[in-house]
Amino acid sequence: MSSRMPRGRFVAILGILLAIAIVVSSIGAPYPHDWMIENALVLVAGILLISTYRSLPLSRFSYGLIFIFLCLHETGAHWTYAEVPYNDWWQSLFGVTLNEVLGLERNHFDRLVHFSYGLLIAYPIREVFMRVADVRGFWGYFLPLELVMSTSMIFELFEWAAAEVFGGELGIAYLGTQRDVWDAHKDMALATLGAIIAMTIIALINARYKRDFTREFRDSLVVKHPEPLGEEALDRMRQANQ
Repeated sequence: MSSRMPRGRFVAILGILLAIAIVVSSIGAPYPHDWMIENALVLVAGILLISTYRSLPLSRFSYGLIFIFLCLHETGAHWTYAEVPYNDWWQSLFGVTLNEVLGLERNHFDRLVHFSYGLLIAYPIREVFMRVADVRGFWGYFLPLELVMSTSMIFELFEWAAAEVFGGELGIAYLGTQRDVWDAHKDMALATLGAIIAMTIIALINARYKRDFTREFRDSLVVKHPEPLGEEALDRMRQANQ
């Protein structure tokens, strides 16, 4: 018998802890409207996870990674990403700010969370791809990376649109560029880097323990259907219907 905690209980505990984190995040938030905008995405994610729990329950590992990421997000939602006082926390422990130690100038909490998005969410995406689309080999690592990159781009567009719509201090607080014209590019690059690291780790683990890893990886790159698509596929469909 497995000694692991039942999945239902594990997910329920994570759900309760996340609900507590959301409530704590809301208390005394300096920008309440920004907090609500930030949590709109959390609400969407929660509805998606709950609605698919019976038809597509994820592994405990995936739920745990998602939970950690959402807790990081709630930290940013409370203060806004540009104002999370990690330097004050570090200085209270070590007598010097983290930015001074690393030679940084701006608040980099948003960079951490974008990196964490790729690092923590790429595996749950991989699990969905493998179980729903039945991807294997190379595509089981490449497609999660691609989805992380594309959703990072979509989020940056969403940030831009929200800042344009709300404008003023709320728009600036939500956008959080801190006067860096390359902010969106760096955020997307860090999410991509996180996903590359995550998929590399998973690939190394599979290479170590999965006997057919090399064959599966090689077979996934073999052409399965040599006939061209496009207009030639259309001709074949027309002929089949005649």
